[in-house]
Amino acid sequence: MAVDHFAQKAARYEDNPSRVDNVATIAEAILRRFAFRPAMHLIDFGSDTGLLLEKIAPYVDRITAIDVSPAMNRQLADKRSRIACELELLEVDLEKTTLPLRVDGIISSMTMHHIADTAAMFAKFHAMLRDGGFIAIADLDCEDGSFHSEDTGVFHHGFEREAFAKLPADAGFASVRLDSVSVLRKPQGEYGVFLLSARRPGPDLANAQR
Repeated sequence: MAVDHFAQKAARYEDNPSRVDNVATIAEAILRRFAFRPAMHLIDFGSDTGLLLEKIAPYVDRITAIDVSPAMNRQLADKRSRIACELELLEVDLEKTTLPLRVDGIISSMTMHHIADTAAMFAKFHAMLRDGGFIAIADLDCEDGSFHSEDTGVFHHGFEREAFAKLPADAGFASVRLDSVSVLRKPQGEYGVFLLSARRPGPDLANAQR
């Protein structure tokens, strides 16, 4: 059985004001970048307790929340009545599973540094999007390894932006863009957070802002 790295953290995950504020800032950046439509179906990859998706939910029809952590999924399930769109929860390891989904967009916050093969994940994202669909992926700039004070299955100490942007381009995405969105401050240092956005070629489903 896979280890749930967040089993002890999930219940108090939203008690951290810095974390809550960071995800809210990421959501604001996504909402500025893309014009959502009421009929849209999105995936939130690494949905945790739903901090990101609950900010996006009022603007779309349906969100499929994907997270490998049973504890995080239970916390999100308890919030279902507060989510302003249809919500589907999938407790799957997307690194090991292929899902027969075709969606309009994929959002994600602070998850990719937990993914061993990020190039393969971008290829999966591309396969799960409709033509013209988008990705909006927020994660850490390169850091010295001090961001995580405990083992939560970390494979990357942030990312070098130019190298990270090449991954979706190599997977077939167009209009790849990187924007600084926030700075997380901890006692041990400050950590930049960026938003990567890109589209699968085709009609622009979300009218991405230039």
